Amino acid sequence: MISIRRYLTRTLALVLAAVTALAITAAYLITGHEMEEILDAQLSLQSRVVAGLIEPDTSPATYRRIAERLSQPEHFAHLYRASEALPVDASQAARYHHEERKLSVGFWNRDGTPRLLGAVWNDAGPFPAPHEEGYAWVDYDGARWRVFSLYDEASRTWIRSGIHEAFMQELEGKVALGNLIPMLLAVVLLLWAMGVIIRRGLGPIDALSRQVAGRNDRDLSFLDVEVPRELGGLRQAINDFIARLRETLERERRFTADAAHELRTPLAGLKIHLDNARAGESASLDKAYSGVERLQRVVEQLLVLARLDRQDARHVADVDVYPLVLDLVAELWPWAQARHQQIELTGLESLWVRADPVELGILIRNLLDNALRYTPESGTVEIELALSDGLARLIVRDSGPGIPEELIDKVTERFRRAADQRTTGSGLGLSIVLELAKRQAAKLELRNRDPHGLEVSLAWRSLAQGTVPRPRPAPTRQ
Repeated sequence: MISIRRYLTRTLALVLAAVTALAITAAYLITGHEMEEILDAQLSLQSRVVAGLIEPDTSPATYRRIAERLSQPEHFAHLYRASEALPVDASQAARYHHEERKLSVGFWNRDGTPRLLGAVWNDAGPFPAPHEEGYAWVDYDGARWRVFSLYDEASRTWIRSGIHEAFMQELEGKVALGNLIPMLLAVVLLLWAMGVIIRRGLGPIDALSRQVAGRNDRDLSFLDVEVPRELGGLRQAINDFIARLRETLERERRFTADAAHELRTPLAGLKIHLDNARAGESASLDKAYSGVERLQRVVEQLLVLARLDRQDARHVADVDVYPLVLDLVAELWPWAQARHQQIELTGLESLWVRADPVELGILIRNLLDNALRYTPESGTVEIELALSDGLARLIVRDSGPGIPEELIDKVTERFRRAADQRTTGSGLGLSIVLELAKRQAAKLELRNRDPHGLEVSLAWRSLAQGTVPRPRPAPTRQ
């Protein structure tokens, strides 16, 4: 659809034209039928009036006088006697109308011989005699006549009145044309009114478009133009989109500011340590190395967040968490071994969930990375796969300092670090975990352990396969 206005105008004009054509056709057919009914009634009435005026002993002089009245200039009614036509004088015709050539009347004897025929019914010989009463169509001189026949028993006379078909068609055409002209004028007026109404009806859309088009890229205020009820949903949808866009831009602004701050701090510290190392302080090299590690961690996590923010499509499949955890534990094992940390994997040997395998791997890796960072040397990180209350659970427990209770609901915010600040980190690990958990339709729960440590739990709706635990002799230690 290129234009709503053009579509509505064209469609309504076609509908109006079709309805008008149907109305004209129906009016013409109805008019023809009604005119035939009216003229039939007139023929019947005329024949009955004439029959009432004829007496059994009507003289030839009376018929001659009737013939004179039926005569027209240069056309004569005829009296018939002994099969002989007797023209009469037309000079006595008091009035004459050219349409009378399309009307006529005739009288016949009981045996069908003509007695008196109007002028038109003599042009091609005597008009056909009637044989039965009622209405009929009769062909005469290459034309059709609508006639009504009546037999008068008292005078033993057949009386027939007729109307030429052309007269009926002309009358029908004039009536139909008289109805058509006002209807066409009404159609033109309706088309004009329709254009005005459509233009005014679509005016709010134009106003809404102008308000949106007239804004610059920094104007995120809500639309306040008055719109009809039908456009209220569109305006609300645009305002909701503006609200979401405003929130997204604000979140990105804060993210950019926080990221710049997080990058500025390790870079400034790194520069100081390198300057000290150049001055001969050997211990500064280790501090510089730690700064590089933190900077590397921040950049890696920022890249992960940027990819998550821009990735909408996910490839969801049935994933067994157990082998995925084993691979990640093997990947992180050298780091844990360097700090003399233990990683224990307990619980089920098969736990199936519905998730994106790649994102699920990033999620679990961030959980394990976060747990290993905040677990002290020679500490233990426990991973448990369990099934309870119809939920598949992945639980990661560390033996670190935990999180203050007043901050446990805020540590998933970006760049929020609530634990030991001496531990290198970016403050993005748990925020990435939360984002991925939402994308995987998993529920994330954090709680402190007694006497210390943090327990992070992820819960999915369990799948049918792999939900029955198999007995294991002892927890696996790596």
